[in-house]
Amino acid sequence: MKVVIFGNTYQTEKAHPVLKLFEILNQYKAEIFVCRDFYEFLESHQNFHPQIKGLVDQNNFEADIAISVGGDGTFLNAAERVGRKGIPILGVNTGRLGFLADVSENDIESALEEIFNNNYQIEERSQLVVDICNGCFGKSKYALNEIAVLKQDTSSMITIHAWLDNQFLNTYQADGLIVATPTGSTAYSMSVGGPILMPQANNMVISPIAPHSLTVRPLVIPDNMTITLEVESRNRNFLIALDGRSHAVEECKFQIRKADYPIKVIKRTSHTYFDTLRTKLMWGADKRIHPGSK
Repeated sequence: MKVVIFGNTYQTEKAHPVLKLFEILNQYKAEIFVCRDFYEFLESHQNFHPQIKGLVDQNNFEADIAISVGGDGTFLNAAERVGRKGIPILGVNTGRLGFLADVSENDIESALEEIFNNNYQIEERSQLVVDICNGCFGKSKYALNEIAVLKQDTSSMITIHAWLDNQFLNTYQADGLIVATPTGSTAYSMSVGGPILMPQANNMVISPIAPHSLTVRPLVIPDNMTITLEVESRNRNFLIALDGRSHAVEECKFQIRKADYPIKVIKRTSHTYFDTLRTKLMWGADKRIHPGSK
């Protein structure tokens, strides 16, 4: 099996899962390719020189699976690099919450055993794409989690006019607006009060950030609709962020829609999305109850 590994290059204190990962992959005689910056990080910061088949530069690679080692941010970066290749991605979590990177250090061995025994599931996660006249994102105009419109360099709100399939929706006076996929519904959108969507839902969520009117609420829409946004700002520019990758943009009109290809995510057959929600969001945990209390 040909495996390409992407990793977090900031967490020097969390090297043990990485060492364990390479050890297990070598046991299965996998052909290992590693993103160059992650490999150089392992050499310089961990004094670790793993046996690999080759290094990966930019996006010209092929593999049977990709493994992301880090948090959800690392997973999103891996998804951007994989792009249209259709390579399924496994997320190994060395970060904090980890909805996408949901395989813990303790589960690495069992997860890889299942993969090499072809005992796993692949979920297809929808993406968003932004069409903007200045082409500031180039080919990296896709987002697995969300596309956010944000104010820049001022405390003043921005004005966002929104249309759905050319039908006027609303004018938002707010600090920004988030358009999220079902995958992104547990990320930035959730932090501003947006609903959680099942990954298989054919929907998008439009969530305002600190809206001037409290009656303006998040809205769930079908994912076959095209969202057109026109932004006005006191300083004549604003930010567009795709999964955290941002560019400053002058006032303009642009469109957001569902991308024409999904990202494939490897999931263990023994774990469900509900398990992830309960674990990551601590559903059912009651901090009022302490061990030994009656």
